[in-house]
Amino acid sequence: MTIELHYWPTPNGHKITIFLEEANLDYQIVPVNIATGDQFKPEFLQISPNNRMPAIVDTQPADGGESIAVFESGAILLYLAEKTGQFLPTDLRDRKTVTEWLFWQVGGLGPMAGQNHHFNQYAPESIPYAIERYVNETNRLYGVLNSRLSEREYLAEEYSIADMACYPWIVPHEKQQQNLNEFPHLKRWFDSIAERDAVVRAYKRGKEVSSNPTVTEESKKILFGQKAKSN
Repeated sequence: MTIELHYWPTPNGHKITIFLEEANLDYQIVPVNIATGDQFKPEFLQISPNNRMPAIVDTQPADGGESIAVFESGAILLYLAEKTGQFLPTDLRDRKTVTEWLFWQVGGLGPMAGQNHHFNQYAPESIPYAIERYVNETNRLYGVLNSRLSEREYLAEEYSIADMACYPWIVPHEKQQQNLNEFPHLKRWFDSIAERDAVVRAYKRGKEVSSNPTVTEESKKILFGQKAKSN
């Protein structure tokens, strides 16, 4: 076993299983049930101090030394791409493009779509301003993707970690109140990614870990009630 993946089937979790399946890496899933608070266990915080999954432990790092732990999904994708030499170009300009779109997802699409999910589905009361704000921003970001994909098959010159990062955040487009038919280039890209064998396998692994809703009335306090702990 090379990669120990601490995981729950969320968009950020799916990013990593997609890469691992695409790269044909040997990996073992360690479930982190975020609905019951596994992310706060001391042993998990040792590898992911932000109490967020996914995180990985590489038991066979490239330098031959001790195991390496990596947290944050974008950092994990970069680490794995560099480890394997796959899905991240070596050409200066192509690599720059891939990292731009990876960071765009990490800093924009993920957080904005996440707030969209929260205020549309999980907030204890309906706040029209917040709903409109995040639905509109999600829509704007879909438009950015659609424009980018209007003249190319993938976000960069070839299929890369940028595509793997963005795809899982488009999967729940209906819950985000977005109509993919309004974004034909994005829809073409989305459908092509969904048909990839590795992506199908990745989502199957997710269902094997859990097919139950992560957010329930019981789990909301755990997921949304977090504050800093004083030392």
